[in-house]
Amino acid sequence: MVVSFISCKSGIDKKENNKQPNIIVIYADDLGFGDVSAYGSTALKTPNIDRIADEGIKFMNGYAASPTCSPSRYALLSGNYPFKKKNARVLPGNAPLILDTSKQTLPSMLRDAGYTTGVVGKWHLGLGDENMDWNGEIKPGPLEIGFDESYIMASTNDRVPSVYVKGHRIDGLDPKDPIEVSYKENFEGEPTGKENPELLKLHPSHGHDMSIHNGISRIGFMRGGKSALFTDENMGDDFLRESKAFIDRNKEKPFFLFYSLHQPHVPRVPHPRFVGKTNLGPRGDVITEADWDVGQLLDYLDELKLTENTIIIFSSDNGPVLDDGYKTDAVEKNGNHTPAGKLRGGKYSLFDGGTHVPFMLMWKGTIEPGISNALVSQMDLPASFASFTGQNNTTEDGENVINALLGKSDQGRQSLILGRTNGISIRHGDWILIPPHKGPKSTGKFTNIETGRDTIYQLYNVKEDIGQQHNVALKYPEMVKKIMEEMNKIKAGK
Repeated sequence: MVVSFISCKSGIDKKENNKQPNIIVIYADDLGFGDVSAYGSTALKTPNIDRIADEGIKFMNGYAASPTCSPSRYALLSGNYPFKKKNARVLPGNAPLILDTSKQTLPSMLRDAGYTTGVVGKWHLGLGDENMDWNGEIKPGPLEIGFDESYIMASTNDRVPSVYVKGHRIDGLDPKDPIEVSYKENFEGEPTGKENPELLKLHPSHGHDMSIHNGISRIGFMRGGKSALFTDENMGDDFLRESKAFIDRNKEKPFFLFYSLHQPHVPRVPHPRFVGKTNLGPRGDVITEADWDVGQLLDYLDELKLTENTIIIFSSDNGPVLDDGYKTDAVEKNGNHTPAGKLRGGKYSLFDGGTHVPFMLMWKGTIEPGISNALVSQMDLPASFASFTGQNNTTEDGENVINALLGKSDQGRQSLILGRTNGISIRHGDWILIPPHKGPKSTGKFTNIETGRDTIYQLYNVKEDIGQQHNVALKYPEMVKKIMEEMNKIKAGK
């Protein structure tokens, strides 16, 4: 692949009368490898996301660090493996911040490089400490790990509290109506989805039957704060508005924006503009909505004449899931659509569909469009952009794959451990090895995803067997031994 990119000591091509490029990471939630038409989807069309792939580099071997959300987000921002962090797991809505405020992160490193940094959208990395008062200052949070500005969902849209946090405070909170949050017991007189289904416009399929807000019951209990509660149907518009506002405020100087979409995570409640836009039900509709959001952001960059001076990365935090807690007929309406494409598994799975996700990078006018087979991880962004901006990288596990990201090389990582504290696998070259793991082979009748757990070693050559249908561990025992040695070496930090 030929790339029109001139290197210098800092790694930045400082064209005449130009400044270092802006960086935007657009991060979808539960979007599968097969949910994007650039990666082969025919039932779903994503023309705006495809624009990034078509005008940039489409990575065929791009990975999230984990098959669940919080661990992947932790890895992207910290540059560290989530399996090494005990609390890097799917977090309750009142969890304390799991990122170490004393260590380098992607935003803190870029701020040191002269960027104004902002995050908008889903967070789900914890806020405050064990004794946090939601009605006061909410910290530590994004501002303590390197972001200059933040406008985030407090946790995730199926968990209370159902509010946005702007900087250190809940946005729009009336002090005369304080908010209360509990993950232990309900507040007296408050209805729940379990006891008051007649109040619901969207019913849970499993779990998600506690406090009701906007006709939807959530995980956890909440009372008060009525003026600050978000409206699910408006969430995409809210995050787009705040992202465009951040860009507008900082258009005259280098900025880094982490634009963290909530789609297609549950509850899937699209704005009325997108209801019925697909034949796949609410899941398909919210993916169409997310694609529109991406298109609006790209158009805004064009309007401000920032596109050619902005690096845009698009990816997803883990693989796909159909029924993840609400009755939206996602399974029944899915038809022949394959959310993970040809990959096996999905969200929660040790199979490749859990972490192998859409991954693309566009820098219009600087890098030549193309397709890359380089092995790259979201966890590599801090180390790679530290090299790019001439900063010292102090993150522990990410690798500098900036040449692969910019299309200057087809060589990325050689090895990558995937997963979290309760289960890991390893990609090594064209091989994936899943060591023996105790536990069920399926996530259950609702989510119905293969976990990848088994009592035996599983070895797959994903170049020849992308769907991981043929376990060749017994055929290649020396390869199993070699990759296990590599895994143990990485785990030991060597």
